[in-house]
Amino acid sequence: MADYEVAIIGFGPVGAVAACLFGQAGIRTLVIDSAETIYDKPRAVALDHEIARILQGLGLGDALADCAEPFTDSVYYGADGQVIKRLTMLPEPHPQGWLPSMVFLQPKLEAAVRARAATFPSVTIALRQTLTALSQDADAVTLDIATPEGPRQANARYVIACDGASSPTRKMLDLALEDLGFDEPWLVIDVLANEKGLAKLPLTSVQYCEPARPCSYVICTGNHRRWEISLRAGEDPREMEKPEHVWRLLSRWITPEDGTLWRSAAYRFHALVVRDWRKGRVLIAGDAAHQQPPFLGQGLCQGLRDVANLGWKLTLCLRGEAGDGLLDTYGSERGGHVRKLTGIIKHIGGLIGERDPEKAKARDSRLIAEAGGTIHPMPRQDLMPALDAGFISAHAHPARGTLFPQPWILAESRRQRLDDVAGGGLRLVIGPDADRPDATLGHALSAIGGTMVEIGGPSGLIECDDVVRDWMVRHQARYALIRPDNIVFGVAPDAEAAFALIEEVRNGFR
Repeated sequence: MADYEVAIIGFGPVGAVAACLFGQAGIRTLVIDSAETIYDKPRAVALDHEIARILQGLGLGDALADCAEPFTDSVYYGADGQVIKRLTMLPEPHPQGWLPSMVFLQPKLEAAVRARAATFPSVTIALRQTLTALSQDADAVTLDIATPEGPRQANARYVIACDGASSPTRKMLDLALEDLGFDEPWLVIDVLANEKGLAKLPLTSVQYCEPARPCSYVICTGNHRRWEISLRAGEDPREMEKPEHVWRLLSRWITPEDGTLWRSAAYRFHALVVRDWRKGRVLIAGDAAHQQPPFLGQGLCQGLRDVANLGWKLTLCLRGEAGDGLLDTYGSERGGHVRKLTGIIKHIGGLIGERDPEKAKARDSRLIAEAGGTIHPMPRQDLMPALDAGFISAHAHPARGTLFPQPWILAESRRQRLDDVAGGGLRLVIGPDADRPDATLGHALSAIGGTMVEIGGPSGLIECDDVVRDWMVRHQARYALIRPDNIVFGVAPDAEAAFALIEEVRNGFR
């Protein structure tokens, strides 16, 4: 028997969430990381409601709420200073029971996720340990690990590489990255502004779509403010990181008397995705699998979607409840989603980063004309693509592959989020206008490890804001089969069609 069922390489936020997912499922898990401590400055600053719901399911909802704030609107200013685009968040009632867009303090949340992972008896955390080689056969992966005490070996049935953009594991496996056509040098600057500085700064996040020097300004948590400033040809990235050059670039907004320079780091913003997400028993996730420009704040979200997708599938395989072929849908689903979302992010990056003055003015005129002369805010979530392939129903439907909502439920005389009341996992959600199911449907659902969640009606859960009722009406559905990662497998108008969905899942698990 293998020492572990899963080994996770990398204990950053993606690896830590993966460890929590497997720990919660009771999977024997090893996590290794070469570092001992968390990086004390934020790299990621944004999360969305999909990720909040994943963290909630791991018992980390309070930890997230404690270090997150609403993401302000983003206002795009064109070449001549006019507003050309606005992004906002979805209005209330929020469909996932969380703020649709939020900023957060990464070191604080990451510490909470690590601490949560350490509470699971099935999870072993090994810090200051580095993977030096791996080999695999039909049954397991053998890991060669360097430790402060000397080399050791461990083996696991599966390995997940979450070891960052330069991923040594990916290189060991000779997994190629596909270039999606974005490569630009930018300087990322984090400042802790004082009261005087805050009074000078914009009250919304801003994209300055100016040909001379495109840049972004993001309002983060507390007094933390971030600038992402494009570098010009001939500017030495390492030189531009120095405080004297940073403050020169920031002089448009603030001076050294207005705050403390927390971090400055030059990056090349890339758009890359791994061609093969799996090689035998090793799977790739997070920055090891993809990198994208930061213009929608989706970098960390993408990595956490990876492990949320992979976690339930791998757990079913390890328990013998699904065949190994289910793991092949991980790469097809996440690869397709990453490519589509990266295309959207690249488009936004192209709008922001246009360097030709005439083209920039033409861009501004086009966007204003397309808006009919008035720029209305667009919810960021309207830009998020759905899954259109993989482990979803063969019957096409607009709801298929989208996030199912999480309403607030009135339970025990107080408002609670649906998942806290009904649990997660594979679920058949029965809408308030559906006929109550008979025992046959329940037995079929139980046979694939699913549960029923009834909304409304004489025996159903009581919604506070009719979020599910409205969703069902909008999609002309009465039943929805929901995957453990909250993605809609498929919808049905009646119990017979719901039974057919259950059969699709059962066949897919083989």
